[in-house]
Amino acid sequence: MTTVLVGCSGSGAPPDAQRSTAAAQYGSQGIGAASAGRLRDGGTLTLGISAWPTQLNFHQVDGATDGVDQLAQLVEPRLFRRDARGVPHPDTDYLLSAKVTGTAPQTVVYRLNPRARWSDGRPVGAADFAAQWRAIGRGDDRYHVADPTGYDQIASVGEGTGAHEVKVVFRAPYTDWQRLFTPLYPASAISTPAQFNTGWINQIPVTAGPFEVGSLDATTETATVVRDPRWWGARPRLDKIVLRTLLPPAALQAYRNGEIDAVNAGNTEDYAQLRDAEDSEIRTGSAWDEVHVALNGAGGPLADIDVRHAVQRAVDREALADVAAKGLPVGVPLLGNHIFMTNQPGYADHSAPWGTYDLTEACRLLDKAGWKRQGDGTTRTKDGRKLRLRFVVSTATNRLGLDLSQLVQSMLGRAGIEVDIVKVPTNDYTAKYLNHGDFDLAIFRFTDLTYPSDVLSIYQRPRGTQSFLNYGRVGDATVDKLLRQAAGTLDTRRATALYNRADTEIWRLGHDIELYQRPQVMAVREGLANYGIPGLGDIDWTKVGWTKSRARTRTRTGAKSEEAERTR
Repeated sequence: MTTVLVGCSGSGAPPDAQRSTAAAQYGSQGIGAASAGRLRDGGTLTLGISAWPTQLNFHQVDGATDGVDQLAQLVEPRLFRRDARGVPHPDTDYLLSAKVTGTAPQTVVYRLNPRARWSDGRPVGAADFAAQWRAIGRGDDRYHVADPTGYDQIASVGEGTGAHEVKVVFRAPYTDWQRLFTPLYPASAISTPAQFNTGWINQIPVTAGPFEVGSLDATTETATVVRDPRWWGARPRLDKIVLRTLLPPAALQAYRNGEIDAVNAGNTEDYAQLRDAEDSEIRTGSAWDEVHVALNGAGGPLADIDVRHAVQRAVDREALADVAAKGLPVGVPLLGNHIFMTNQPGYADHSAPWGTYDLTEACRLLDKAGWKRQGDGTTRTKDGRKLRLRFVVSTATNRLGLDLSQLVQSMLGRAGIEVDIVKVPTNDYTAKYLNHGDFDLAIFRFTDLTYPSDVLSIYQRPRGTQSFLNYGRVGDATVDKLLRQAAGTLDTRRATALYNRADTEIWRLGHDIELYQRPQVMAVREGLANYGIPGLGDIDWTKVGWTKSRARTRTRTGAKSEEAERTR
């Protein structure tokens, strides 16, 4: 699970463009699949990330971002790899098998690949599993964790029948146990609060992946990983992968200049510029990816549930989705569920009435809450205070994010709510604003929540100073109980019913303004294989590479392209 800035543009399409209500088919992917025999050995892949990460521990609350996740996929163990439909399978480079060997209590035995070793020479083993559990799941608030879900259900972790077996015993059943210990970090680097919280700032001290860190350049905000000569698995096709920090408009221009090899095209203007671009192709698919506006219920006017409900009712979600959808080749459906995507089994729409636009009802709720208006076009007041909200956006948010923010500002203004849009530095957005609840409204995305229990850290009540990923601090005991029950049942139908009951309560609480399922459209260089949109699954980075025909094609396009090819 990652928190992602809304960095995509919109508007500018013909006024008669219509929005499709359907997303891409569940489990569909577009990765340019190719066998190893069709790929050449070597080359460089250059990609963009929207923000430069400084906290590189993905499990630490400041590190649960898209950029950190991309780096971790390349250099740290991932025990399971999900297919296009989100079904997990053991990654045999690390995990030969994993089985539930008992249900009373639930016990899982992991059989590790004996060749798996950390970059410091130590074997991957039970001590690493135990250290990660103790840091994340024992409720020790000295460890500032992003998501304790599942780890907090574990009773013990230890060796199995040998040095390459790990036995995990749960206190209570946990359905999505395959999501745990991914990425796995070494005991040598996360065992103390200091190691966990600060030991991964601006560095990745230990790795165990097909790639290793070549450089982390904070000046140019560029990360480079290279093949790890100690890697025991299939040899990666690429020599190196470069991640460059680029704001969305800069990423588009860099792609058009041949400086990066893939870019988001899931918005009106970018898609219009990229759909017919030379040396490029469009790939689409489905993914767990949503856009919402978070409401901060920890203080200020939005601490009042009636005000949160009024804000929900004053926002025309359909109009916002229309802005995001114009001119795209895939649908951008409204979301009526916080846990399941519209094309995912289990989806049910619980948005009514809270997600239904009704300005009259919004005004009635504000009157009820004591926020009165002295006339049309004026800002509501209560006890001499104006009803004024801070809408915090990152400087990485480009046109669509800003368009949506300004539309929300205008919509709330009609209800008598004054909204100030405040831009803050990209690298501070999560760590200094979201994590500290320093906002009233904020727009961003959660992605990749293909295990339903991934949502617990977003909607459960904060504990002490730990908000986990519930940045707006909105929750209650009912939601906590339903989500725990759902995560703890092995009956899929019952779990789905419980998750949907929880979703109904999340809407009722006014946790956020859920908007739409984000379209998955990407432009990639011709000849780039096994990369793009993997559906609900994971990219196998050892298989990503350039086709053998790529070099011949590039040479024919001219001297500039030929030179670019030689640098890969």
